[in-house]
Amino acid sequence: MDSLPHKLYKVAQVREFERRAIEDFGIASFELMRLAGVEVYKNIRLQWPNIKSITIFCGAGNNAGDGYIVASLALQANLRVTVYSLVNPDRLAGDAFTACQHYQNQHGVIVPFENQAIDDEIIVDALLGTGLNRSVNGVFEQAINKINLSLSPVISIDSPSGLNADTGAVMGCAVKADTTITFIALKQGLFTGQAAEYCGELIYSSLMLPDLVFKGVESSATRVYKKLWPSRNRCTHKGTYGHVLIIGGDVGYSGAVKLAGEAALRMGAGLVTIATNQIHADFLNINRPELMCHGVACAQDLAVLINKATVVVIGPGLGQSAWAQELFDTVLMSHKPLVIDADGLNLLAKASRSHTNWILTPHPGEAARLLSCKTLEIQQDRFSAISALQSKYDGVIVLKGAGTLIASDHECIVSSTGNPGMASGGMGDVLAGVIAGLLAQGESLLDAAQHGVYGHGYAADLAIQVDGERGLLASDLMPYIKQWINNF
Repeated sequence: MDSLPHKLYKVAQVREFERRAIEDFGIASFELMRLAGVEVYKNIRLQWPNIKSITIFCGAGNNAGDGYIVASLALQANLRVTVYSLVNPDRLAGDAFTACQHYQNQHGVIVPFENQAIDDEIIVDALLGTGLNRSVNGVFEQAINKINLSLSPVISIDSPSGLNADTGAVMGCAVKADTTITFIALKQGLFTGQAAEYCGELIYSSLMLPDLVFKGVESSATRVYKKLWPSRNRCTHKGTYGHVLIIGGDVGYSGAVKLAGEAALRMGAGLVTIATNQIHADFLNINRPELMCHGVACAQDLAVLINKATVVVIGPGLGQSAWAQELFDTVLMSHKPLVIDADGLNLLAKASRSHTNWILTPHPGEAARLLSCKTLEIQQDRFSAISALQSKYDGVIVLKGAGTLIASDHECIVSSTGNPGMASGGMGDVLAGVIAGLLAQGESLLDAAQHGVYGHGYAADLAIQVDGERGLLASDLMPYIKQWINNF
């Protein structure tokens, strides 16, 4: 994934690149289609060099044309080729019609799709591509369902059919591809939302377009890249690396602040203090004595701790009691950089305040409360959701989930690290600590958020390499966070 370009674009922008290539640089549109088909076929033979047959599903547009190019190349290689067309081939137009004719001129056979069962060595999805803007139904829905029921490897051309390439949302149903080969530029929707479940391995080809085709067009988003951290000064001390204050841990939720605190330490913060409920403050750090724990009964107890801190985290295990509200209100009056997570976000949803010097880290449910909408609306268009959150609350927003998004007032960034093993309690608390640890060491809000998200997911990816995803605990990430920050 890290070998892919960092810039992401909307579908309309990619179409503009294609238009420029054709009109401004004289590249024939059919040549672009041919190159796309060649790229797909080349990757198929690279992954499955010994196949003897292939099945290709073709729709009605240029995506179908790409499929017919693949079919022609497979015929030329003496493979058994089955093409299922979901429309009458005579209805095709332009380059797609030309590609279809070329396939038929080689005595290629086109079979009408009639909801038959599918079984072949390889299936190619050339049904809908990136042009989808409404829910899939009818014969296309039937075809997608049959593809998904098959046991064959599936290759989608440009985008899995049924997946919105701008948002990453499934439009009713979508092809679950093992490999997606996408062209010209990376589409932002292939990196967030439900995309991870449907794209499989993502392969990219620019189709050899000149660099000038892309000139002057601002990307809609970028991907986080792995950062190499500089070596520490030999004459340094703990005060150099900041002091993180973490506030939370009401009765029954002490583990949340402890996880956040240890994560901040593992990121290299010089000092970490926890302000928590008096009931468990005295023994919270028994297994992690490096954490300085203070019981706070009211806001007045926080004043000294906030003054000593470089950055303040509020929310892990905080609850929404009168005690929590009082601490939350006090923190909002400080001028320290803030990381607000968990119940801090739920309290913020009631207050609806904005701030330039904070990072908010909602999961989709919390984001929905912050925007007074439904979680489904957040997930249907995560890019629009994070834009709305940033506009309303200012600062930097981290919208967690598969393909976590990070946004400031001028940039949107996507992280592709992480795995399903992270669907367990405490992972968000660890992320809050990771981000705070970077803030304490001098990273900007945006850099701390994006590199923290990347490193948190990367640590989880390292953690599952031996024992797998199921049973991964938030605390399991700690040694891998340390490895990552030391450039594992």
